[in-house]
Amino acid sequence: MTGTDQQTDATPSGGASRLATWHQDVFRAVERWPWLAKVTEDVSAVVDPIYDRHRGNIAVELMHGGRWAGHSLHAALSDLPIGFWAGSVVLDALGKDVPGRGARGRLDPAGTLSAAGLAAAAGTIATGVTDWSVSDGEDRRVGLFHGMLNVAGTALQAASLAARVSGHRRPAQALGVASMAVTAAAGYVGGHLVQGRAVMVNRVATTTGPNRWARTIEDSELADGASAGVVVDGRQVMLHRDGDELYAIDDLCSHAGALLSRGPVSDCVVACPLHESQFDLRDGHIVRGPAHHPQPVLPARVRNGWIEVRGSMPKGRRERTTT
Repeated sequence: MTGTDQQTDATPSGGASRLATWHQDVFRAVERWPWLAKVTEDVSAVVDPIYDRHRGNIAVELMHGGRWAGHSLHAALSDLPIGFWAGSVVLDALGKDVPGRGARGRLDPAGTLSAAGLAAAAGTIATGVTDWSVSDGEDRRVGLFHGMLNVAGTALQAASLAARVSGHRRPAQALGVASMAVTAAAGYVGGHLVQGRAVMVNRVATTTGPNRWARTIEDSELADGASAGVVVDGRQVMLHRDGDELYAIDDLCSHAGALLSRGPVSDCVVACPLHESQFDLRDGHIVRGPAHHPQPVLPARVRNGWIEVRGSMPKGRRERTTT
């Protein structure tokens, strides 16, 4: 256990500390629920084989967002049902949920928003399941809990709409508020996944350097067609030789941080060993998702029998001005 882990697991002594860390305690408890681990295993046993069978399908990559969107579609789509259902609750609170004159048999304004949110929820859930399929470990357990809350919120909203259509306004309003409360809790868990656990973020967004040519390994250590993972000034770099060409890219996969140097390379395309995202070694562009962000490429050269790489160019000296 690291010092950081020890500090995280320690119980705060002061009231202010407890107020600042209650959410950490909650999510640690969620991650340890035995029933959630069991459900995660059962759901994974069903979903994973289906995803693995169709991961190369263009429709599946589009559901991730993939190389075209630059980020997951799930986060953007989730705003739609939340917005529609929040509007329905507001209309209920303002008493604007009654159909206008001559609108007998039709949905009232609040019901229309509720139905629109349910339609949007279908796409949100589908993209969420697709993204969940490429999560691992504790992220997968917390992600499933997030999904279960969203399904519960959607079910409550469907019940609210059914009650509204059948003329039971008060139960419909109560169910609508309950749906929003559960959906808000699901959104909080989703925020923890992205901002607290860095799920679906670009793992190499801030990698820089070295700002000079730096030695990695001897040229003779990298055979034709071989790859190697090296650390240069704290930056993890993948090297690959293809004939007379030498390539260097960030070794950490931008999608989930796996080491690309452990994946297979074919025709200058490396496949991530974790979720099988594919990147072109020549320019780092995404050949196949679920990755959303390309891999940064580093210049590489052979000098004095050593392979050298660098990141950003060193800043040039300012030209002297003459008077």
